[in-house]
Amino acid sequence: MEPPQTERRPVTELLHGTEITDPYRWLEARPDEDDAVADWTDAQNEYTDRLLALDSRSTLEDRFETLASIDEYGPLNPVNGRYFQRFRHADMEQSVIAVRDSPDAEPRVLVNPNEWKGDATDSVDWYVPDDGGDRLAYGVSPGGTENYDVHVIDVASGEEIDVLEETGRTHSLAWANDGFYYVTTGTADDDNESDGQLQKAVQYHALGTDRTTDRTVIDDVGETTWPGVSTDGDTLVVTLSEGWDSTEVHSLRASDPTSDPLELTPIITEIEQSFMPILDGETLYLLTDYDAPRSRLLSVPVAHALSTTVDPATLTEVLPESEGVLRGVTPTETKLIAHYHEDACSILSIHEKDGTEDSTIDLPTICSVGGVLADDEADEISYTVQSFDRPTTVHFRTLDDDSDRIIAETAISVDVDLTVSQAWFTSADGTDIPAFVVHAESIDCDGSNPTLLTGYGGFRVNRTPTFNRFSLPFFEAGGVYVLATLRGGSEYGEPWHEAGRREHKQRVFDDFIAVAEGLIDREYTSPDRLAIAGGSNGGLLVGAAMTQRPELFGAVLCQVPLLDMLRFYTFLLGASWTVEYGNPDDSEAFEYLRAYSPYHNVENVAYPATLITTAEGDTRVHPFHARKMAARLQAQTTGDAPILLRVRTDTGHGTGKSRSMIVDEQAEQWAFLFNAIGVDQ
Repeated sequence: MEPPQTERRPVTELLHGTEITDPYRWLEARPDEDDAVADWTDAQNEYTDRLLALDSRSTLEDRFETLASIDEYGPLNPVNGRYFQRFRHADMEQSVIAVRDSPDAEPRVLVNPNEWKGDATDSVDWYVPDDGGDRLAYGVSPGGTENYDVHVIDVASGEEIDVLEETGRTHSLAWANDGFYYVTTGTADDDNESDGQLQKAVQYHALGTDRTTDRTVIDDVGETTWPGVSTDGDTLVVTLSEGWDSTEVHSLRASDPTSDPLELTPIITEIEQSFMPILDGETLYLLTDYDAPRSRLLSVPVAHALSTTVDPATLTEVLPESEGVLRGVTPTETKLIAHYHEDACSILSIHEKDGTEDSTIDLPTICSVGGVLADDEADEISYTVQSFDRPTTVHFRTLDDDSDRIIAETAISVDVDLTVSQAWFTSADGTDIPAFVVHAESIDCDGSNPTLLTGYGGFRVNRTPTFNRFSLPFFEAGGVYVLATLRGGSEYGEPWHEAGRREHKQRVFDDFIAVAEGLIDREYTSPDRLAIAGGSNGGLLVGAAMTQRPELFGAVLCQVPLLDMLRFYTFLLGASWTVEYGNPDDSEAFEYLRAYSPYHNVENVAYPATLITTAEGDTRVHPFHARKMAARLQAQTTGDAPILLRVRTDTGHGTGKSRSMIVDEQAEQWAFLFNAIGVDQ
């Protein structure tokens, strides 16, 4: 079956002396504003429906429905004798927020999106209890847009006491007195050429008051800078992060938000390193890569931080730089819990407040720890543990008697004996690149195994060992799953990130290709049985890999991707990513971006089977990337492998999807992969 024909409407521009022609610029329009784009999108979805009406899809959907219909739990969040938790029971479409009176008590549901009117597309993506555990603020995202309404409820009664509508990309909120400080933005603009989401401010809202009277703390925030807020009730700390190049840290007395004016005191400014503040009573800790590529922990008295700018070179070092990368620090009443990554695997250690190590927490060798939560007025913590072969378990630990128990777990039986290892591959410039390799113990390395390779490689994002229930049929069929630890992340500290950003971005693609070639050389698989998958910046990764080495892969799953690297910065959040990729307005950046931009490097060659996915509600990466790339690949491929596009509605970049939507997406994507690289069920 032939794909839908796409009309060419060439737009030619002269950029830095180079003529660039874009044949599909018209596909940047919104379908709800342009009938031609709407009709084209419908035709693409119908084409994908026809080609993916596979027997394997219905079989997988039945299996995935069973795998998805299992209780899931997040960590407990202890606050003043109450224990908050997100979970989703087997029959629920969306996760709920509940509270317990003790770690083992029955949960009482506070927020249940499953009872709201509609089709379960609205989700609760985050929540913040106040210091007393008496009130709870949470963010509601309609249709996965990540543009929030903030609701506040009384925990004891469950009654709603306040609502702030359309606060934008509010991910940071901190309680103080009878209200809270919060980061607010505009929403995604309809004209697509500029974006209200980059209009940011920090404000204070007093409960029960009209939002128009909210006090503004700061609103002069640049496009590439993102604010964050934290308090301990008395002190507000505001961070202004310019990507990962620098973080300014400011403070004020949060306990009097009515004072005039609300003037911030600079703590750290004009230093090109990152600083993450952690308030703990009279102490302000700073997790930083200042003079420490793998990060360390410094401290300063709050009273001093409220009065003057400090020199980080003069601060007390609590946790020095070590072999592992320090990922996070969580204070309890008397201890500090440090979370490290070594070779992208988690290690937890317990320290005195002066940094002296007490002990380490026993964990599997290859695992990921998530959500280390604690009450800073009690010595108890909760966290989750998972790995490729180990479903998520929720742990609760009391530090005074060192007792640790599992209080909830994802009850999935892994019926195939899996082996998990870490292998090393040599990239084009000689750098050793690690990758996790997972498969059934019974497979032979004879070059015939269906293999799925994935990675990310950007924005300091760490890809660590996680459990994917939907990969079980793949493993049972003899599949090999490989997660590459690419430069651009921070698995080995800030130098690992720096080595894969801006003008060095090609190294990330070289790393990925080196792992692919290594898997073939070591006879795990062959090109026709090797699939690659990635989403968002990972979608850029697989887009670049397929356009640079199309003969190396049998299938490509490219999800919510960036692909036009000469236009990415003109839509939605794209301008804020120029700190990672570079700005095409700069002639030097233009040259290296054009050199790897997947959309601009499509040629008349045979491309592997490709499924590109996007969503109309994506407010991070604009759907035009997927539309234009699909059109160009369909027009220029010389092979017979299908080039497919799936455009979904009522969802966004990936947050807040319902259980039914996840099952449908996973069945479609795995069926595509099974069919493309010949996986037998």
